[in-house]
Amino acid sequence: MGYGWNVLPHPPYSPDLAPSDYWLFGDMTRAFEGRSFNSRGAVEAALKQYFASHPAGFYRNGIHKLRERWRLVVDNDGQYN
Repeated sequence: MGYGWNVLPHPPYSPDLAPSDYWLFGDMTRAFEGRSFNSRGAVEAALKQYFASHPAGFYRNGIHKLRERWRLVVDNDGQYN
């Protein structure tokens, strides 16, 4: 049974195609910029607050943007520009 698409090899390191790198970590970096924590508990509390402060749509949008990024890679013969 075919699904109508070709499976392409995934580059070993491709941060522009990983939603954690291009969507989540950039936002998280900005949210925590300039902050410091004096305990593991403080880090855990800050992370819980960070994740709770974002609506489900924030994460959904990051996943949906993958299609656009993947299309750019295919259109550019494996290069993301």
